[in-house]
Amino acid sequence: MKTLVHGERTLMTEFRLKKGSILPSHEHFHEQTGYLVSGRMVLSIGNATYEVTSGDSWNIPGGVSHYAEVLEDSVAIEVFSPRRDEYIQ
Repeated sequence: MKTLVHGERTLMTEFRLKKGSILPSHEHFHEQTGYLVSGRMVLSIGNATYEVTSGDSWNIPGGVSHYAEVLEDSVAIEVFSPRRDEYIQ
């Protein structure tokens, strides 16, 4: 994970994800909007599951459980609001 830029209310990150990785189910109060630059993943948001490929985007409302399974090496850009202070380096 690399923090790209942040302001007072938002934070943008780049995630480089390895094939076979699992991002366990979790939730947080931040709204999370993402764009898959490259690769392929299975993304579960609440009760819905999607296969996302390069060029796809998503939005995860705050407080909604979500997880991902990385099917190919992938790069994702995600924006969090409010910003995630723990991601500021």
